[in-house]
Amino acid sequence: MVSIILNEDHLSGALSSALESCRHRLFIATADVKNVHLPRGDGGDAESILEVFEHLAKRRVEIRLLHSGIPSGPLLESMKEGLPANLTMRRCPRLHAKAIIADGRWMYLGSANLTGAGLGAKSPQRRNFEAGICTDEPALIDAVTDMLESIWNGGRCGECARKRHCPVPLEEPAF
Repeated sequence: MVSIILNEDHLSGALSSALESCRHRLFIATADVKNVHLPRGDGGDAESILEVFEHLAKRRVEIRLLHSGIPSGPLLESMKEGLPANLTMRRCPRLHAKAIIADGRWMYLGSANLTGAGLGAKSPQRRNFEAGICTDEPALIDAVTDMLESIWNGGRCGECARKRHCPVPLEEPAF
């Protein structure tokens, strides 16, 4: 299966699908990460991405968030209150890929960052124009997973020519 995801469907068709179906491990790669708020399935008030990650952590889902930029100010403030137990974040300034991989069996790969504008959570006049695909094809998922795992584990740091822009290789948030 390979299906296209366009514009506001990133939230309902990609991220929501991954969050609902994930049972063991969620790997998210994004260049930009902000304190995006997602609509609740029960129609209640929107909840922050950290609250969503907390729900996943309570289900014992391991969450990895690999990003390149410093998280937005509001997200950093929320992170100071504590991270969900099963969430690990690492930052590599060279990362530009955007992917969501659920349990190594389902993947979104496309242009959308983990932001309200990228996912389509903003109003139609403020959201980005985005495109991506969702797939359950093992060959596609494995290739992207291998690349992201190599970055996550520092496998690319030794050959990186941009080390001077990376004060701490694979920097994890510190408060």
